Amino acid sequence: SKLAALFEHPLYNIPIPEVTEKDKLFVVNPMEKFSLHSSGSDEWVSSSKAETLLPTGKTAYDTYPSWLKFHVGINRYELYPRRDPLLPTLLRDLATQRIITSVQKSGGTQLKLIMTFPNYGQALFKPMKQTRDQETPIDFFYFSDFERHNAEIAAFHLDRILDFRRIPPVSGRLVNITREIRDITTDKKLAKTFFISPVGNVCFYGECSYYCSTEHAVCGKPDQLEGSMAALLPDKTLAKRRSWRSPWRRSYHKSKKAEWELNPNYCTRVRETPPYNRGHRLLDLIDMTVLDFLMGNMDRHHYETFEKFGNDTFLLHLDNGRGFGTHSRDELSILAPLQQCCSIKKSTYLRLQLLATEPYRLSDLLREALAADPLAPILAEPHLQALDRRLGKVLVAVGHCLAR
Repeated sequence: SKLAALFEHPLYNIPIPEVTEKDKLFVVNPMEKFSLHSSGSDEWVSSSKAETLLPTGKTAYDTYPSWLKFHVGINRYELYPRRDPLLPTLLRDLATQRIITSVQKSGGTQLKLIMTFPNYGQALFKPMKQTRDQETPIDFFYFSDFERHNAEIAAFHLDRILDFRRIPPVSGRLVNITREIRDITTDKKLAKTFFISPVGNVCFYGECSYYCSTEHAVCGKPDQLEGSMAALLPDKTLAKRRSWRSPWRRSYHKSKKAEWELNPNYCTRVRETPPYNRGHRLLDLIDMTVLDFLMGNMDRHHYETFEKFGNDTFLLHLDNGRGFGTHSRDELSILAPLQQCCSIKKSTYLRLQLLATEPYRLSDLLREALAADPLAPILAEPHLQALDRRLGKVLVAVGHCLAR
């Protein structure tokens, strides 16, 4: 396994700083237990006076469902640890746990559902919109592109291979539209949008600002539908997040250009503006730039951080559905923050160099990681090959900076 060898490499074993109580997103009461209802159902109940006695040697933490362990593990430095024994369990739960409710997520330009499991866990479901071998048409603007379920899955694994670990875990899943969405939804607006297509497939389109109409309906075969299931982050009432507008945000206009596209010295001003004028915020943003360039994602207008940690924490890499839309073209403008600022973390640069070598070739690592997903193959082969080509271009861009 190249992946196992990668995670054994010294560059993937650089320790994070010591995590103190104030560096944890949640400080947990070690006496709080989760126990099964006495009825023997698979629903969980939280109770500090749980009647069930824990088996000898087990802590209360051992009784937590996987989603709660994921939330408890978040700290100032990482969303989940490198060698997280929980990850396979959490991914399996996302792919197999019984779905008890499905409702539409409010906001956004495209259809997304929030699905709830019997253990109170929740996942964000993005349905399949196009096949693996379809490319985004060359005349499409980036903001009129579809979101792709397989891009969300591939982005999670790519982010982990780059050792950023800033995307919540995502698994592919085959969902039955009839039993797992239509028949159990409590969302009246969503319920009104189901119909049977002329060839007998079950379809629905929901309500949203752009792609929610019968022309853009999501249809099953006849009711089987592929989608991505992303573990939800803790509710914002428990863990506030701050949304930041990216300084290299695109204009989202058919003819206007953004300031960074017109001013080659734009980075100088960004460096003088909080929060980019101190700490590692700008370097974290350049990490995100590298991730976006590798997967061809032009749609990074905002990013988020956990408010509790202030400015000294990692950036959350959320909403990656517009990645992996094209493999035949490389959008160099995504690299503008790297090219204009000529800055990159040394650890990131060393890892990128490692991923360009034969034993740790990036395409091979991602192919191996994606092979374990229930919907494999996740990416068409040309997308994997494009990763190696794009990685070479990132290294060339750093080389130009070093030469300067």
